[in-house]
Amino acid sequence: MDRETEDVLDAVGPRLRALRRARGLTLADLAATTGVSESTLSRLESGRRRATLELLLPLARTYGVPLDDLVGAPHTGDPRIHLKPIRRSGMVFVPLSRRPGGTQAFKMIIPARPEPLEPDPKTHEGSEWLYVLNGRLRLVLGERDLTLSPGEVAEFDTSLPHWLGSADGGAVELLILFDPQGVRAHVRTSPGAGSPPRRTAEDSVR
Repeated sequence: MDRETEDVLDAVGPRLRALRRARGLTLADLAATTGVSESTLSRLESGRRRATLELLLPLARTYGVPLDDLVGAPHTGDPRIHLKPIRRSGMVFVPLSRRPGGTQAFKMIIPARPEPLEPDPKTHEGSEWLYVLNGRLRLVLGERDLTLSPGEVAEFDTSLPHWLGSADGGAVELLILFDPQGVRAHVRTSPGAGSPPRRTAEDSVR
């Protein structure tokens, strides 16, 4: 095996781990969906098990991505045309970045529903920053039940039980930055003199 091929295979594990965490899945969740054992998935992500087509195909199907995204095969042209929407729990996630690790960017669309869903908070490793583009977002965060309007921002540790949904049954669009390592967003500028500060959900939580 040549050095270039070895480098590609060595990068598969961290890419798979970052992708799983970005989707908020545990190894048990992934094992139940793919039929691959937790121990095999763990060894694959840690690099103690070499990636094979037999292992990568069910993972690509579960994540809804092309196989070459898992092995880092290069694309030509604008990479955004290769980022396919992901449908999960009735919501649509459009990947906006292709980084194998670190912060992942998504556009999230919550479809309109005649009857809003009941909250079902989940936890996972990482930190999340979100910005509401359209609609009214209901954010259940720990003991807090918040409603965010377009232009409002929230940032929180995803180890805190959280749930996102529509506040009024209408469609909601938002941008999400998710970091599986818990790295928070850094604001380098501040409002100009005389400008009111932007209200955020974090202001309400603290």
